[in-house]
Amino acid sequence: MTKEITAHAVIGANFGDEGKGLATDALAARLMLEGLDPLVVRSNGGAQAGHTVQTQGHRHVFHHVGSGAFTGARTHLSQFFVAHPMLLLRELEELRPLLPGAPDISIDPRAQVTTPWDVFLNQAAEAARGAGRHGSCGVGFGETLERVAKGTPLTIKDLAAPDLADRLIGIRDGWAAARLDSLGISDHPGVTANRDALWSDGLLGRFVQDARLFASLVQSRADAELGAETVLFEGAQGLMLDMDLGVMPHLTRSNTGLRNMIAMAREAGIGEIRPLYMTRAYMTRHGAGPLLHESDKPPFLEVSDPTNRPNDWQGTLRLAPLDMDETAAFIRRDLAVAEGSGVRVIPGIGVSCLDQIQGEARVWAQEEVWSIPADRVPVLLSDVTGFPILLRSEGPDRSDVRSPDPGWPDPSL
Repeated sequence: MTKEITAHAVIGANFGDEGKGLATDALAARLMLEGLDPLVVRSNGGAQAGHTVQTQGHRHVFHHVGSGAFTGARTHLSQFFVAHPMLLLRELEELRPLLPGAPDISIDPRAQVTTPWDVFLNQAAEAARGAGRHGSCGVGFGETLERVAKGTPLTIKDLAAPDLADRLIGIRDGWAAARLDSLGISDHPGVTANRDALWSDGLLGRFVQDARLFASLVQSRADAELGAETVLFEGAQGLMLDMDLGVMPHLTRSNTGLRNMIAMAREAGIGEIRPLYMTRAYMTRHGAGPLLHESDKPPFLEVSDPTNRPNDWQGTLRLAPLDMDETAAFIRRDLAVAEGSGVRVIPGIGVSCLDQIQGEARVWAQEEVWSIPADRVPVLLSDVTGFPILLRSEGPDRSDVRSPDPGWPDPSL
């Protein structure tokens, strides 16, 4: 009888910023200790996702490279990932002093590519919305997918094509110009002030160079080959931002949970996925959109978050007590995606930032407000969701991770 192939996964249960980088790093370390060679697979999103890993004196916010890189884990960017050649090259420079060698990265040739004109359209459209902003990160992710949806794709496979420059001219002079008109912002001051530079041949030439370099650094590899690997799916953003699960229009244009992972599992012959649904001990949100029970400064929190500093595109990190009922509902909706897929799913829960609770935490559970000690938050969340707690963290480092599972790495490592 053939042994069923199992993949692990890390999924954000809220609006992102739940500790997915920490969890991916810890899971990769565990797999390494078991003598395995994990491949971290980015299952959605793009460079707008920032997953922070701080361990053994190193700290980095991962955008393309998988968050298991400090353990030596390799990275695969899936067909559902949107590549950003300019930002990958910058990230590799930042990682150079932190890793013993260049990270091993592969990408499915179907993955889409962000261009400078997608970034410009993204920022111009968001700025023009004024008080009605959607909460964009401003790096071109949504506009890339808008372009693809309207029939003007640019894939990884295209980066090696001899007519790449001609394809980019078509995007710049055709798609981008028409998109500005359709958005009604062709005469917006931010557009007119930058049009000459953005429509220059100099920018076109620089991006062609970046794209060719990206193609030379990242190996082309189909998602269908993942069945031969120890796969650790790394999701981006969170379930409450999923384009099919969340509240319009303040969403990401991707599926942030199991949907993409199951599609890849079916291609690769993976029969089981074990997702770890991550949440902080409280809730956060960047940018516009609803956040239940929001508070300017919850009195029970002392938040330390050097990654999520105030910025022009998403403002200041917003805070609220953890709503366990809402979290459980989104996890159940995500698990429903697996029904009838032929892929078995065995979920667990992880809770980060327990060290940031001062005194007793306030949480919403069973439609009531509870005041409980920090160490009771994971216990109550397990009761509400019906799933076991597999990870709890009392700090930003892998050494701060605890688990009832004896297979997790020793905190001293």
